[in-house]
Amino acid sequence: MNFANLKVGQWDLSGLVRDPAGDDFKVFLDSIEAKVRAFESKRPSLRPDISAAEFEQMIHELEEIYEKVGIASGYAHLRYYSNTASNEASALVTRMDKMAAGISNRLLFFDLWFKKEVDDTNASRLIGSAPPVYREYLRHKRLLARHALTEPEEKVINTLEVTGTGALVKIYDKMTSAFEFEMEIRRQGGGGGKKKKVVRRKFDNKEKLVSLVRSADPAEREAAYKALLGTYKKNAGVLGEIYQNIVTEWRDEAITMRGYRTPISVRNTSNNLDDATVEALLAACKKNAQVFHDYFREKARLLGLKKLRRYDLYAPLSTKRSGKRFTYGQAVSTVLDTFGDFHPKVRSLAERVFAERHVDSEIRKAKRGGAFCHTVTPSMTPYVLLNFDGRMRDVSTLAHEFGHAVHSMLASSLPVTVAHAPLPLAETASVFAEMLLNERLMARMTRAEKRLLLAEQIDDMYATIMRQAHFTLFEVEAHRAIGEQGATIDQVSETYKDNLSEQFGSAVAVSPEFQWEWLYIPHFYHTPFYTYAYSFGNLLVLSLYRQYALEGRESFVPKYLSILAAGGSRKPEELLMDAGKMDITRVEFWQQGFDLVRDKVQQLKELAGGGGGGGSSRAR
Repeated sequence: MNFANLKVGQWDLSGLVRDPAGDDFKVFLDSIEAKVRAFESKRPSLRPDISAAEFEQMIHELEEIYEKVGIASGYAHLRYYSNTASNEASALVTRMDKMAAGISNRLLFFDLWFKKEVDDTNASRLIGSAPPVYREYLRHKRLLARHALTEPEEKVINTLEVTGTGALVKIYDKMTSAFEFEMEIRRQGGGGGKKKKVVRRKFDNKEKLVSLVRSADPAEREAAYKALLGTYKKNAGVLGEIYQNIVTEWRDEAITMRGYRTPISVRNTSNNLDDATVEALLAACKKNAQVFHDYFREKARLLGLKKLRRYDLYAPLSTKRSGKRFTYGQAVSTVLDTFGDFHPKVRSLAERVFAERHVDSEIRKAKRGGAFCHTVTPSMTPYVLLNFDGRMRDVSTLAHEFGHAVHSMLASSLPVTVAHAPLPLAETASVFAEMLLNERLMARMTRAEKRLLLAEQIDDMYATIMRQAHFTLFEVEAHRAIGEQGATIDQVSETYKDNLSEQFGSAVAVSPEFQWEWLYIPHFYHTPFYTYAYSFGNLLVLSLYRQYALEGRESFVPKYLSILAAGGSRKPEELLMDAGKMDITRVEFWQQGFDLVRDKVQQLKELAGGGGGGGSSRAR
């Protein structure tokens, strides 16, 4: 396959479902129903002294059902993300979500039986007799038992999820995907006159607009942010109320019904992490805000500014208007070559995603924004969604999402119940892939080019470590304010404004419209408290990358690939301790990552002090 000539395009979902209205799909859904009924018939045989062999067989039967449901549901969602304006695709998502919720309700008895009705002695016997790959999964089930409700209550929650929170999230996606933006730039008129020229541009896809926040033109950056945030502010009434309801439902279920200590404890427990581990991570991030303040001041100096504005946060140091551009084929080839240099297996796995046409890369109206990698089932090659626009950032995004794909494929031999890495480890391969890409690009650069890329790397470290940690810190405060004080949308925006003040200190000037930025962050709606996983993953990768540099490829690669191949079969604390004596329960561990960031800031200062051209000191 000639990757250098590859063009952007759409994915091929026919390997999942050829025709959702056809007989084959109906037969497939009927086969799921038959298996569910067969499993339900075994309910009378459940007893605390069930044999280990019978217990394991029931787990395998459940997994077969999960895989089939995953195919039907995965197809529906991927098709919808291709075109969120399609009523037909939207209806199929609703239908498959209802089916999945119904099946989940009908199979719930097995999960609750193991959590609630099996005594500790028999639970230990079943866990100890299970294949090793299942043991942590089953231990985690018992940990969740203390928060489990009765079967009728769990069924009600599952049923209402589709038309409750799930429906609210769907409305948020549908609304924001349909937003149109008008950007207005005011420039000084010609001939020395005082009258300003107004340039207006319209966008029907926010990805195109958001790409301009990295423009070399400061007026264009400011206008892009104002167009983006202004549109979300205009819709703050609806978007804010959606968020208030999601937060209220989350709190009611998590604390009032299930007895979790705090709203974030739900995510921590789901991630199989102790609250104390996450608190240590967030404390380290707050403690090291000054590391990035130092960088922002240096970046302002390099841009010729007295002080960095929030509009300038991602400004390129190069004066070239659009920076280096890549064709899609060039981007794909660069990433694949990077993976191949690290290990041939990593490249071959990534190639398979392209060969099977599991990539949707073009930008088009009504397509979901951003990028993601979705694993339908462990045995199937993952699907990757991109919105490729030819910029350096798009090449990094490509490496990031294909890191996810490789991670999934390395764990493909694991059962579906344990194949997916928990959130804190889910970003390991993706961020590591970006670091490998940056190393490859930097090795071929001049001093001036290295300075530009290093600044972009630190920009990314801010975006994926400090920014994501502060997102979580905001969510903690927002959930408290809404849940305990009934905060209004304006008050939530004030909370976000306070969060920005703590995040940037006196190093960055933040304009008022940024207090509405929280409405633009989909993770707050889709998966509350998700974003600290990015901070976790990035700081973890910095530590892993340091080991890679010290140990060399031969020693490090097998250890690294084994971490990825473990999927979700090991508790993160134990897996990382065994792999490299990494104690993630201590603030000192996370400090290592920030020390590396500080080193990179110092390296940037040295490169900048040594000159090298590029015209980056021109005042803006």
